[in-house]
Amino acid sequence: MSVDPDDVTRFAIKNLGATDITYGSAVLPGAMFLVAYLTPPVHQLSKGPIPILGIPACGMYAKATVFDLVLPRILAGESISRRELAELGHGGLCLKCPDCRYPVCPFGK
Repeated sequence: MSVDPDDVTRFAIKNLGATDITYGSAVLPGAMFLVAYLTPPVHQLSKGPIPILGIPACGMYAKATVFDLVLPRILAGESISRRELAELGHGGLCLKCPDCRYPVCPFGK
């Protein structure tokens, strides 16, 4: 995900047929996070919608981002909605401690 106005990531994800597209979170770093769900064709063996995660550029350099908070929940089969992303705003500021101890810190709690 990019701040560049020419970034077509969201447009492409929508054109795939994704629904429940949520763009933006109350977590820093990672405010430009995207969660969407793609319903697979009937003939595929998937048990439900396939999550699509759009990771902001900070995911390449920050030690902990909103992706670190959301991925375990996605892998556990939870569905992440706009409400869940908004609730992550409580404790959603990474303090960039000199000695990062994530996940043993207040980030995302």
